[in-house]
Formats: sequence, C-alpha cells, structure tokens
Amino acid sequence: MTDNAANLAASTEHAEARRNAIVLAAASSIAGSAPPIAITLGGLAGLYLLGADKTLATLPISVFNLGVALGAIPAAMLMRAVGRRLGFMGGSLAGIAGGVVAGVAVVYGLFSGLVAGFLLVGIAAAFAQQFRFAAADSGDAAFRARAISWVMIGGVAAAIIGPQTVILTRDLLSPIPFAGAFFAMAVLAALSTVIVSFLRGQARAAPPRASLQGGRTLFEIARQPRFIVAVVCGVGSYGLMALVMTAAPLAMVACGLGEDNAALGIQWHVLAMFGPSFVTGSLIARYGVDVIITIGMALLVACGVVALSGIELANFWGALILLGLGWNFGFIGATTMLTETYRPEERGKVQGLNDFLIFGSVAAASFASGSLFTSAGWDLINYLIFPVVAVCVIALGSSAVLRRRSRA
Repeated sequence: MTDNAANLAASTEHAEARRNAIVLAAASSIAGSAPPIAITLGGLAGLYLLGADKTLATLPISVFNLGVALGAIPAAMLMRAVGRRLGFMGGSLAGIAGGVVAGVAVVYGLFSGLVAGFLLVGIAAAFAQQFRFAAADSGDAAFRARAISWVMIGGVAAAIIGPQTVILTRDLLSPIPFAGAFFAMAVLAALSTVIVSFLRGQARAAPPRASLQGGRTLFEIARQPRFIVAVVCGVGSYGLMALVMTAAPLAMVACGLGEDNAALGIQWHVLAMFGPSFVTGSLIARYGVDVIITIGMALLVACGVVALSGIELANFWGALILLGLGWNFGFIGATTMLTETYRPEERGKVQGLNDFLIFGSVAAASFASGSLFTSAGWDLINYLIFPVVAVCVIALGSSAVLRRRSRA
C-alpha cells in the first residue's frame, strides 16, 4: 500500500512537472519575443534619436542586458518568497511598462526615455530567464535537461514572433519609425501574464519556509570546480552571442543589406538558438553535458570563421545561424551542469548569482559591441570569439581531469 501511494505521488509530481514545463514553454514563446525586438531595433532606434555622434547607438541594447543582470537576483529572491507564478506575473508588468515607455520615448524623440524603457524590458527578461529553472524545479533528475529543453523550445516561436512583429508594426505610427513595435512589445508582455497564471502546484505557491532554510554558503558552493566551469561556459557562450548579435544588424545595414534583411537575419539566428532544443536535452542525457558544451564551442568558432570570410548576406546569415546553434549547446549545457551543483534549498541564491554573472557579462559585451563596431569594425568583433572559446575549452578539460582523478 505504501509503495502504491509513493508511486502515485511520483506519477502525480511527474505529470505536474510536464504540465508546468508546457505552460512555461508557451510563456517563453511570448515573453521571449521581446529580446529579438529589442536587439533588432535598439541600435537602429538609437541611431534615429541621436544627433551627429552615433557612438552610443547601441546603449539601449546594453542597458537592456544590464537590466537582465540587475534583475537576476531580485527575480530569484522574489520567486523564492512568493512563488514562481506571482513572480513571473510581476516580471511581465515590468515588460508592459518598458514597452510603453520605449514607444512614447521614440514618439517624443527622447533617447534617455528609450534607454529607460529598455532597462525595464531587461528587468522583465530577467524574470523570463527563470523559466528554465522553474521547469527543472519538479520532476526527477532525468527530467531536468528535457524540461529545460522544452522551455527553450518556446524560443522557436519567439524567433518568429519577435522579428515578424518588427516587420509588421515598426511603421505602424508612420512617419515615426519603430514606436509601433515597442508598443506591440507591451502587448506581448501582457499576454505572457495571462499564460503564466496557469502554472500549478510547486510553481504556483510560495515554497514552505522550512525549505528556504539551511544549505551551504554561496562562497562554499561557488568554490566547486563544476560550478566554476558551468558559469565560465555560460558566460562565454552568452557573452559571445551578445557581442556578435548586437553588432550584426548594424553591420548588415552598413553593408547596404537593408533593415528587413537585418530583422530576418536575427529571426534565423533566434531560430537556430532555440530550434535544437527539441533534441538538446536528449543529447545531453545520452552523451553527457561536457560533450554537448564542447560541440557548442566548436560551432561558435565556425561562426567566427564564416563571418570573417566575407560581407555578403550569406556570410551574415550563416554566421548568425552558427552563433545560435553554438549558444544553444553551450548555454543549455551550462545550465544543466549548474543544476548539479546545488541542493533544493540552495537553488534560489545559486540561480540568481549565476544569472547575475552571466547577464552582467552580457551587458558589458553588448556595450563593447557598439563601441568596437564603430571604432574597429566587424572583423575585430569576430576575432574575439577565438580566445573566449579557448578559455571555455580549457575549463572543460580541467574539469574532466579533476573528475577522472576523483573517481580514481
């Protein structure tokens, strides 16, 4: 009787975990459409609003990524206190406000308002980054990589929704460009609020106080070699993606390829980012997380090679697709590796620290991207891929050696 009850409880928990993962994937497809809109139009809107000095054109994108970094720890802590459902709904409200502020700023020609709006959109994106962790909160260990992949699959829809929103709404308030897309971004954030309201079970209620107590200190957790490798590979894969992707629309427009091709290039890139998620979890379960991350790093190197081979449309689109594939394997692999380093009572603070480190680096990379593009050009940005990948591969190799010695 006891065994039957335990089996029933396990079955119920697994069904709930699957249901929540599906809801989170749907929410990811809507909330995840904001970054493609912001990245596609942030630099172009900056160019539109600035005067003769265009150096700060990509500042809105950098502040967007800064918002993700600044919101990472508060998002994790808020969800730890009130539960995933209410936390995600609060993050969506920031997205609504950010879209409205950015749209109004463009209408009235206020560059500072555009930057403020992108900060709010970035904070909302910090909450959306917790989707992948929320999916891994319940269910057994074997389901974690698959659950994370399911949530990332929502990005496939986001890859279509975001760029198509740009194309369909950027001239909605013509002759004022871009403002319509930012207002549409607020509408999408409102829709994601509705979707996350369907979360159930552990994702709906605040965790019991007892589950929030105890655990190791952050310093003790962060000293683990596995934690260090997970963060290094997460920072490397996401930082490189931000560095190259931020500059890519500006480079395509500068090469005379047009804004529509730039938007479609970002669409192909985001599709490549999330499309492999259908199989990434299964590949991790079969071949191991270290192998998948290594493949991701090889794809990032291929991105640099293609980008440096020419400035035709095929070079830009090919590089962006390889960049997305490399990010998928590298980032999902790093996220899965991170889940091996903490206990249930430690997850809030560890997830928050991880995202703060990653998106702080992403903010720096996106800010540097604009300055590097205007001062040194597209080629230098792509040359930087190689040393960063080398650091990640060395970290992975060192981790493998340490694990082999510990087993021996």
